[in-house]
Amino acid sequence: MNIEEAVDMLVSRAAIQDALARYCQSLDRRDKERLKTVFWPDGHDDHGMYVGNIQDFIDFSMESLKTFDRTMHMIANCVIEFDDRDHARSETYLVAYHDLPGGETGTMHVVAGGRYLDKFERRSGEWRILERTYILDWNQNGPSTSDWDGEMYAQLTRRGQRFPDDAAFGFLKSPDERANAFKFETAS
Repeated sequence: MNIEEAVDMLVSRAAIQDALARYCQSLDRRDKERLKTVFWPDGHDDHGMYVGNIQDFIDFSMESLKTFDRTMHMIANCVIEFDDRDHARSETYLVAYHDLPGGETGTMHVVAGGRYLDKFERRSGEWRILERTYILDWNQNGPSTSDWDGEMYAQLTRRGQRFPDDAAFGFLKSPDERANAFKFETAS
């Protein structure tokens, strides 16, 4: 591998990891347009409860997330392997936290740990997910112990919101602004 190939691989790894982080951010903020920047339009998703094309998965996700008061998807270990210059596979660990309103039983915490198996493809210099399979490894569910009005927490008035009300909107660039910020030409 020469230096240009090594640099291309490092830049590609960063772009893939950025797409994975954008996925989590898009879900938690319920930002449909940003979520579209993670997947190729002809992509496929297999989440078990949903299997099919990516456009319908995005709609399914946005509708499903309406049932939760808040969510937080966190990614951890990520192994990326390149098949060639424009195709890669990754296994990414995640923990997903959800607050589900429970009516007379109160809010429930739903926490799941699993992994994303993704096939990435680079088109015109941009890396996005072409195929995703979700694997559930564990879950934990129970009544909420959140204390939003307690002495310490009541003072923390800046809380996470959904799109477009969260503090990150306006602070971070839009998908279009990000796409145009750095354009890299790849070697042929």
